[in-house]
Amino acid sequence: MSQATSPTLSAARVLATVGEFDRSPAYAGLAEALVEAIGDGRLGQGARLPSERDLTAALGVSRTTVTRAYALLRDQGYAEARHGSGTYTRLPHDRGRAHDRVLLPHPDQGVVDLTCAAASSPPGLLAAFTEAAGDLPAYLGGHGYFPAGLPPLQEAIAASYAARGLPTAPDQIIVTPGALSAAAIVARAVTGRGSRVLVESPVYPNATEAIRNAGARLVPGPVDVDGWDLDAVGGVLRQVRPAAAYLVPDFQNPTGHLMTEAQREVYAGHLRAAGTVAIADESLQALHLDGGPMPRPFAAFAPDTITIGSASKAFWGGLRLGWIRAPRARVEEIVHARLVLDLGAPVLEQLVLARLLARGPVPAEHLDRLRAQRDGLAEAVAEHLPSWSFVRPAGGLSLWCRLPLARASALAVEAERRDVVITPGPVFAVAGGLDRFVRLPFARPVDDLRLAVPRLAEAWSVVADGAPSPVPRGRDRVLVA
Repeated sequence: MSQATSPTLSAARVLATVGEFDRSPAYAGLAEALVEAIGDGRLGQGARLPSERDLTAALGVSRTTVTRAYALLRDQGYAEARHGSGTYTRLPHDRGRAHDRVLLPHPDQGVVDLTCAAASSPPGLLAAFTEAAGDLPAYLGGHGYFPAGLPPLQEAIAASYAARGLPTAPDQIIVTPGALSAAAIVARAVTGRGSRVLVESPVYPNATEAIRNAGARLVPGPVDVDGWDLDAVGGVLRQVRPAAAYLVPDFQNPTGHLMTEAQREVYAGHLRAAGTVAIADESLQALHLDGGPMPRPFAAFAPDTITIGSASKAFWGGLRLGWIRAPRARVEEIVHARLVLDLGAPVLEQLVLARLLARGPVPAEHLDRLRAQRDGLAEAVAEHLPSWSFVRPAGGLSLWCRLPLARASALAVEAERRDVVITPGPVFAVAGGLDRFVRLPFARPVDDLRLAVPRLAEAWSVVADGAPSPVPRGRDRVLVA
């Protein structure tokens, strides 16, 4: 990035971003807070940091503190000094190495990837890793396997359910390497080969594939732009009587819908009448962006529900931790089902998550950032693509946009020619269709989103104004979240 185009960060912006930091010693605490903010994107790469004098005044610290913090940033590779210009943020490796080439085969600074509904880490994650490393020695004398989960983490997860109105004992919790692993384990435990499982459509495709890979036969239950049609769901359940139903009641992926308590009561009644076990995926539950009370967990209405949770959405995908909350009568069979897939999750990451949960809900700063990104994306789509429609979600990580024409797949090809990568609706369809829809995550910084949407508008004008070009085979990207 050239000096001419490098943004300049004001001292007030840095102060608001780093917030309170460890002052023992202050220079090290400031450097650590800056490293975390640069690493997770809150302070963009290639941006000019405030002068030492301005930041000293804003933070109320000594000039020496800021000087030493900047020097430590440079030593660690998170900043560089440009002669006569100042100190600029950077990452200690080139940007091409920050992407997995399976996800984006030709990573480039000009490409805006809008396929992944997963945010960068919230403030405090780096400190949690540092603190958790101090807890690790107590476990090094043992074998390190915890098939049901590390006891402190089981306790923390159980306490989080109790705080939401669902009393839970630690032995009802099974920690897994992510929510997708949890879905695969539960499917193996509660379904047999040929069993029917009701799954929402549209829905997160990797979860349905995990259920399908367990041998189940998928039965779609439509989720439309207005939410769940519970009469239709009840009809399908009465007719098919599936062994299980996979549902996402909290900020459904990809639609963003939130099921009300009244709807949960009705849905639970339909499940009881059909003898169907609910598998409720709560991966996005913690990302309530508009505030106010949340509905109680689905298991509060259907006690035999098996609930899936995740740290990937609420905290960071790199933790690779999820969990299962199960009725006691199901715990043993679920633990046995997971032992043929894996033997447990990493101990250090479990210690980190236990500390994060002990601190309380997702940090307000993280939700504020996601809210700003949601609103920025919604405003850009409304401005540049007025013919598209969407319901602004109260939480979650994406907009589910309805197009005037069924050309989402063609749009994805045209958008990629303009360096924007998106996921069209058919990817989320259980039984085909949905080419009038596209999912747009707001997990990227606002500037990236505002850069992407005008490019999408250009691509849409090409696709909408003429016959869509054939969609080449082999264009699908790997979808991870």
